Amino acid sequence: MQLNIHVTADERNSRPRKLGQTRQTVNGLVTDKNNDPLPGVSVSLKGTSIGTITNAEGNFTLDVPAGQENGTLVFSYIGFITREEALSGRTNISVQLFEDVKLLEEVVVVGYGTQEKKDITGAVSLISEEAFESRPNTQVANLIQGKAAGVQVISSSGKPSAGLNIRIRGTNSINAGSDPLYVVDGVPTTDTRSLNPADIESISVLKDAASAAIYGAQGANGVVIITTKRGKEGKPRFEFSTYRGFSSVWNTLRVLNSEQYRDLMTELGYNTDWSRYTHNTDWQKEVFQNGTSQNYQLSLSGANENTSYYLSGGWVQQEGAVRSSEMDRYSFKVNLEQKVNNWLTLGTNVGFTRYADVDVSDNSAINQGGVILGVLSTPPVIGIYNENGTFTSNPFQNWENPIAGTDGAERGYKNQRLLGNIYGEVELLPGLKYRSNFGIDYSSAMSDYFLDPFRTSYGVAMKGIGRNQTWLTNYYIWDNTLTYNKEVGNHSFSVLGGTVAQKFRWENNSLERRGFASAQITTPNAGAELISATADKSESTNASFLGRVTYDYADKYLLTANFRADGSSNFGPGKRWGYFPSLSVGWRLSEEAFLTNVDFISDLKLRAGWGVVGNDKIGIYAYLGTVGSGANYPIGGVPVPGTYPASIENRGLKWEESEQSNIGIDFAVLNSRITFTADAYLKNTRDLLLYAPLPRSTGYDNAIQNVGKLQNKGLEFQVSTRNFVDAFTWDTDLNISFNRNKVVDIVGQEQFFGNVAGRGEVSLVREGLPLGTFYGYVAGGVDPETGMMYYVDKNGESTFTPGADDRTIIGNANPDFLYGITNSFSYKGFDLNIFLQGAQGNDVFNATRIETEGMLDPKNQTIGVLDRWRQPGDVTDMPKAVSGSIANSLASTRFVEDGSYLRVKALTVGYDVPSTLLTKLHISNLRLYVTGENLLTFTDYSGFDPEVNAFGGSNTALGVDFGTYPQTRNLIFGLNVSF
Repeated sequence: MQLNIHVTADERNSRPRKLGQTRQTVNGLVTDKNNDPLPGVSVSLKGTSIGTITNAEGNFTLDVPAGQENGTLVFSYIGFITREEALSGRTNISVQLFEDVKLLEEVVVVGYGTQEKKDITGAVSLISEEAFESRPNTQVANLIQGKAAGVQVISSSGKPSAGLNIRIRGTNSINAGSDPLYVVDGVPTTDTRSLNPADIESISVLKDAASAAIYGAQGANGVVIITTKRGKEGKPRFEFSTYRGFSSVWNTLRVLNSEQYRDLMTELGYNTDWSRYTHNTDWQKEVFQNGTSQNYQLSLSGANENTSYYLSGGWVQQEGAVRSSEMDRYSFKVNLEQKVNNWLTLGTNVGFTRYADVDVSDNSAINQGGVILGVLSTPPVIGIYNENGTFTSNPFQNWENPIAGTDGAERGYKNQRLLGNIYGEVELLPGLKYRSNFGIDYSSAMSDYFLDPFRTSYGVAMKGIGRNQTWLTNYYIWDNTLTYNKEVGNHSFSVLGGTVAQKFRWENNSLERRGFASAQITTPNAGAELISATADKSESTNASFLGRVTYDYADKYLLTANFRADGSSNFGPGKRWGYFPSLSVGWRLSEEAFLTNVDFISDLKLRAGWGVVGNDKIGIYAYLGTVGSGANYPIGGVPVPGTYPASIENRGLKWEESEQSNIGIDFAVLNSRITFTADAYLKNTRDLLLYAPLPRSTGYDNAIQNVGKLQNKGLEFQVSTRNFVDAFTWDTDLNISFNRNKVVDIVGQEQFFGNVAGRGEVSLVREGLPLGTFYGYVAGGVDPETGMMYYVDKNGESTFTPGADDRTIIGNANPDFLYGITNSFSYKGFDLNIFLQGAQGNDVFNATRIETEGMLDPKNQTIGVLDRWRQPGDVTDMPKAVSGSIANSLASTRFVEDGSYLRVKALTVGYDVPSTLLTKLHISNLRLYVTGENLLTFTDYSGFDPEVNAFGGSNTALGVDFGTYPQTRNLIFGLNVSF
């Protein structure tokens, strides 16, 4: 790099300062490599808040305080390499800056290796450490939400113990898994809930087959590559971070008070001695609470020529905004790499986590233990406890209040997990490397449950319940690869070849006993009656061969080809192997002669890719005919245990395959102050692993077969701009994605999913429609004469008694588009980060309203029922109350709502304390910040929260709200310090 500094004779012989002079003025000029002036360059005095920017002619003037004449000036400009230059008492400095090519040379982790960003030909999104540091997080999936185009993060619940599901470019299967593969430091895994986000350095999301095919069958739904932190060159670095958070439910719903509830019950014909029920309990206030969280992280890292190390420990604890819900996680991480000599490198990445949580039952009715629906439907006329200390229940039914669901049972889940690998890398010849990696994911989990025989009605009926469950999971992977890199003139290529062996093993146990004499002993051994005792073991294996070739000519013409052969024990003999190729090309037009002199364009690349990936996530032993237990046969009047054929054999079962095509463009202008990426894709999944019906003559209703086709197609756009780059900076990142899903073929059959509130399934799978289609009746309105809800039948006529064949399409849970917007501002040590995230055009089936607007049993209702029909001639949208009848609350368009929302997902205000104040304390950096999460939500949805899915990660039953634990509003105060 070239640096031109001009010092005049007058400066060398400048006179000393006069008595009382407190500053000196420094002037200068900043130019580019062509000696053209650079306006807007930030010029600051290092370690202070003193700074300025260059004017239109590239000139600057800066007042330097007394005592700082020998300080250092820092010259920074987006798209250029930052320069530091010592003043040494000078008052005039001219500096030449050069473009920073690191933006294009940024290394991105891809499957079994890395690539420079400029050489990538597939659809890959990178989420860097800077994005993580903008706000605290407790789950990996939170780091991804709204940050990568085409990636949807689905939350089934807002409780601390809830996991998150990710869909990359739509749902790819019906009965098989659709979650992506996660790879942590080279070890594949499917569970990220216990990972510590503070240890993560970067996340790469491989979205298309061209980039994911190197993982073969495991990459069918995309790949999320997680790279944890490494030590960096320099002195050892000690970092400590902590935060304290407070959470609350951001939205509550208005329900009937005691007087209004008594009126409704009288109207329904429920009579009792109301003098016994005089409370006016607000169950939302009793169950919803101010939750808290605390987090502490310590790390030590460093590196020299031969050794790199990173060690960390952390503890995070959350008490949820719903009573009794909590989460607790301890984590330890060691990353170590040692260069033994000039040809051998050894390393390890090991993480240990101890995770525990207390769950709260949601997504179910109060009479099924659902706490969230309980706060809405429990009558306000009762208190929490009876005089004898037991929990109260509905005056007309033995449905206990929601506090019984939060406090009535002792319960907890614990998990200890070891995730890591050891590896060795040998340089056999210049450019030729052999790498062997052995990884393990070991998890031991246990769940305890005790319901005492006295405090709850159910506990009394069962005489107490003691339950213990254990899950032991072992996963091993051993991969061996050879990599050869070579450059000849303008030609650059690399070749990768290798093998992968994987093995899974599961061991599960469950024990339940009832009949407890007291609550003193809570383990199952104190129960007199054995209800169930089960134990099972299972395992599966995969073997793979993989290869990749990359080629680059003069940084202009790029090619990547992958091939992987996968064998899975889930499929029958002769069908176990699947073959998955991919090919992608790129053309960097910005390196062509006709564009090299166009200064406006920093980079311009066209990409195209095609590939096939597979899916075997259908369950172990899928092709085998299985035997079920528990079929007891009476012989001589005595029941004798027996077995029965549980599933039919299908030795022809094979891989579900997804063929994907992608075209894209990467565009950067104005010294990369504006970058733009766009992709268009088409995914056709064939030979679906589908539970399809069988002729009754076989003796089975259905079996897993390779039938059907599914399609996803869409557009993705990502834009980053550096709006201001002087003392005040403002950056914007925007992504938006459009995906269209369609069931192409399921052999003419229809399937139904999502049974809620006893009204049948509300989600339909049918050819020509997307997954997540709502199915039900068309509600026409309320008849003013009778007060009954009438429906529109298949002939377009009104009826009070629609038949099953009058059901039709009533909504679509898939959004028209998803988007995320991040704006980052900074000025003199202060920074502001605003992250907005949203979805547009999706419907939500609000099954909660079936429970709270049904008016057919003793449950409490929302205040919407105050507008109910009461007498002939009333014109209203709310039908009359009819005891025991579901005719007015069938699954229909009445309960389908617009689920679109825009959410202020996170807003962070931070301050970096100036280094001049920290020097005496020997502190390198000190940052204070305040973060607000889910501060504002703009939506027309009437429920607790629009980000819901009662059926979790289901491929088919999407967008259903049935008493789902809502997202919470969080306020977090944090501190980061490094030495």
